[in-house]
Amino acid sequence: MSINKPYRSADELPDIIPVFPLAGALLLPRGQLPLNIFEPRYMAMIDDALKSHRLIGMIQPLTSENAAARHPGLERVGCLGRITQIGETGDNRYMLSLTGVARFRVAEELTVMTPYRQVRASYADFATDFVPRTGEKEVDRDAGLDALRRFAESGGLKIDWDGVNQAPNEALVNALAMMSPFGAREKQALLEAPDIKSRAEVLIAATEMELARGANAPSSLQ
Repeated sequence: MSINKPYRSADELPDIIPVFPLAGALLLPRGQLPLNIFEPRYMAMIDDALKSHRLIGMIQPLTSENAAARHPGLERVGCLGRITQIGETGDNRYMLSLTGVARFRVAEELTVMTPYRQVRASYADFATDFVPRTGEKEVDRDAGLDALRRFAESGGLKIDWDGVNQAPNEALVNALAMMSPFGAREKQALLEAPDIKSRAEVLIAATEMELARGANAPSSLQ
């Protein structure tokens, strides 16, 4: 999805960003992630972001820690997203969409007065995130589609094959990664894959593991 403010390099992004820890959520550059925001601390985060750069870092809490903890540790890599759609529900919730900009590495978590957490982010390892479709020609598209087809057949998934066949490799791989039913560990591996080719390989491997385990799949994937 195109955004009103394009970002061409890490120099255009803030070093200090608010973060939203959310287990199992995956945002990738140029991908879209819908969010339902209702906790007061994150409502405040959205309000502050709208007053400034409209940017929020999505990151997973460490899976080894208590998921119910208020201040769990954070994974070292997340993805910065820009608020591109937002609506108020009238019952103290925001419904919004984030569009992925670039991945970041947590340099340090800051001690702050805000109710939400903030980190110092480094984008140095992810320069290719600013260039759309980088490396997508290296993706084994046929292998990916074959895995998707078998996964769909095993779980009775409904696939929009016209949309799949028309999608460029980057958009296809990232969309499938973001909507995949895999766990937090697999989602983090997909996020940290160095390039589109590697992400496709992780996606195929995770799918093969699910098929081997005979895991139940959701009823639709569109």
